[in-house]
Amino acid sequence: MSGKRIALLPGDGVGPEVTAQAVKACEAAAKRFGFELDWTEYELGADYWRITGQVIPAEIEAELARADAILFGAVGDPSVPPGVLERGLVIHLRTAFDQYVNLRPVRLLPGVPTPIRGLQPDDCDLVILRENTEGAYVGTGGFVHRGSENEIATQESINTRKGVERLVRHGFRMAMERRKHVTLVHKSNILTFAGDLWQRTFDSVAADYPDVTTDYVHVDAMCLYLVTEPQRFDVVVTDNLFGDIITDLGAAVQGGLGLAASGNLNPDHTAPSMFEPVHGSAPDIAGRGWANPAGSILSAALMLEHLGYRDAAVALEDGVRAVMPTLGALRGPEMGMSTEDIGDAVAAHISEAPTHS
Repeated sequence: MSGKRIALLPGDGVGPEVTAQAVKACEAAAKRFGFELDWTEYELGADYWRITGQVIPAEIEAELARADAILFGAVGDPSVPPGVLERGLVIHLRTAFDQYVNLRPVRLLPGVPTPIRGLQPDDCDLVILRENTEGAYVGTGGFVHRGSENEIATQESINTRKGVERLVRHGFRMAMERRKHVTLVHKSNILTFAGDLWQRTFDSVAADYPDVTTDYVHVDAMCLYLVTEPQRFDVVVTDNLFGDIITDLGAAVQGGLGLAASGNLNPDHTAPSMFEPVHGSAPDIAGRGWANPAGSILSAALMLEHLGYRDAAVALEDGVRAVMPTLGALRGPEMGMSTEDIGDAVAAHISEAPTHS
């Protein structure tokens, strides 16, 4: 039986620890539901850069391009200049593989504490779609008189009709499978050029989906409503920078970065999509078994769903739902379960849960 080819990029810090648990959960689901996953690991990250002076050589990128999906851990190390790994690996792969949708679910898990008093799981179930290849992250800009008292730095945000439209259209397609509501988040009263392009494109796409209701919210208001009225949102579409910010706020609402999953999607399947927990490499706790692997396991669930293994994806989600409440509000060394213990418990729940016909 031919399996899906998965490129595994554990990365730095706690990345290898949490991805190992995600692989364990995926293998338990593959055995239960009768499919195979072929894993190939690539040791890219800080050590590779220090040894070779390269972030990702062309031959490895070509191999990654042939994978069906990429499961990523985390990159970052104090010994590497800021941006070298983040831009050279993560943002580079998003662009090279045209992963134009960054998918960030924001859901409350039963029994997992949220800092929002009185918030119940049914009150918070939304997805934020961040445009992933344009905006302020394209690296356009420069310096004038760098290092002098007259220094000027510019950073430009690039927005194209094509880039905005395909992200927005993906949001409307998702909404048709959910609660049929899409919210555009921007700052059109101040960023009048980019905001106007986003709004006109959004309205044009909305005309093709008459069954979907729409809304617009300024990004600053979104930060307010996300913690006071998260139930008002179903599918949210926004630009690269705004999406980067509000999704971390969403992670806080759902209980912390350790629970936050993401997918960098190429919806057209012309190249592999990449799935990763949104926490950093946390080098200060690497090797201690303190990292919560839930975000990595939930990212792997997004990967399995993207590959067509919907039942397996649900099994991974159910496993996390079953295990996380046992940790309560505990973090780090207080969890009472190591990173590996949590992975073992999730995998056991996947293997032992009954299969429904």
